[in-house]
Amino acid sequence: MIYESAADWTRAAHKRVVFFAMSGLGKTHLSKMLAGTGDWFHYSVDYRIGTRYMAEPIADNLKKQAMQVPFLAEMLRADAIHIAANIHDDDLTAVSAYLGKPGDPARGGLPMAEYTRRQDEFRDAEERTLLDTGAFITRAEEVYGYPHFVCDTGGSICEWVDPDDPDDPILRALSAQCLLVWIKGSDAHTDELIRRFDRAPKPMSYQPEFLAQAWAEYLSENNMQEGDVDPDAFIRWAYARALAHRQPRYAAMARNWGVTVDAEAMARARDAADIEAVIATALDAPR
Repeated sequence: MIYESAADWTRAAHKRVVFFAMSGLGKTHLSKMLAGTGDWFHYSVDYRIGTRYMAEPIADNLKKQAMQVPFLAEMLRADAIHIAANIHDDDLTAVSAYLGKPGDPARGGLPMAEYTRRQDEFRDAEERTLLDTGAFITRAEEVYGYPHFVCDTGGSICEWVDPDDPDDPILRALSAQCLLVWIKGSDAHTDELIRRFDRAPKPMSYQPEFLAQAWAEYLSENNMQEGDVDPDAFIRWAYARALAHRQPRYAAMARNWGVTVDAEAMARARDAADIEAVIATALDAPR
């Protein structure tokens, strides 16, 4: 790790962190709190995915929907209107809509072949975005003069890395430049995330092996064919399993490559100094 102790961290002229955790545990909130000081550059992985690596397929998907409306189709063919996704670091509706959900097209689902193709697109985009972190550290300092840097990752980072491989390219690149910080939630947090997801299920990305197994199990348990599946019912069913699948992967990332902070402790942070203090405590905790 680039900071071996709380003292190293506290006196560092350039503090650089990567927050990772399940979506909903405060990564973006904390990143914005740091950025609000004027000294931290906020690098949102999800924002860069949507605006850089997946901008064209997302826009094309929106245009396909618009082409189903005769008036809009005429305007698009005449190049009289422009359609693009409006993506923010805390509102990724356009990205989620493109990822979609597998199942019955009549209920908004995608054929599994198309769904997995989009999943592969997202994986490639996220891997490339994570590997762009170093370039953005340089840009943040040399172009904008920010001394500190926070990388706000997506919940799926753990799906594309092998935390037990000392040569994992993404983790090696990130840890060489930043301190990896896992925001660890409690069982109560997990229960709340599941309740929240059940109320408003949203598309997410999955490790290919996990998705294939979950899909096969769901079809078998419910005696269904692909076209019978209610897309929302499937992703609700898969969500708790995805959380359980990701938890040990996050833990291994923290154990082998970074530190763990408690989500409750981070939730109590009221300013950047509080966040930095929680991280300092984690650096001196037994590992």
